[in-house]
Amino acid sequence: MIDKKELKNKYKQTLPPMGIYQIKNLVNGKVFLGRSLNLHGKANSFKFQLRNGLHMNSELQKDYNQFGDENFIFEIVDTLEPKEDLAYDYSEDLKVFEDMWMEKLQPYDENGYNKRKQK
Repeated sequence: MIDKKELKNKYKQTLPPMGIYQIKNLVNGKVFLGRSLNLHGKANSFKFQLRNGLHMNSELQKDYNQFGDENFIFEIVDTLEPKEDLAYDYSEDLKVFEDMWMEKLQPYDENGYNKRKQK
């Protein structure tokens, strides 16, 4: 027999997939790169934002409106494996991970929708 309480506790102790993602424009190849502690939740959030004209990146939103939903895909670029400590804060680890992928992919100007960080 299945112990529902045990299953519920196990679920609560399981971290969602976290890491680096991109939203890719299939028409012009531009990407929006970002990080998330919950990749599946972020995918749903972006779909909602773009479909409702609410995305924070106006250039990405403009292209989405022009080319349509079928020309954009959400892809997981890389994942971060969790440590044993469930209370660990992964925010800084993900920022470093994102910076590494930003350097590698250069999703700026004609290559992407990200804005270069001011130094």
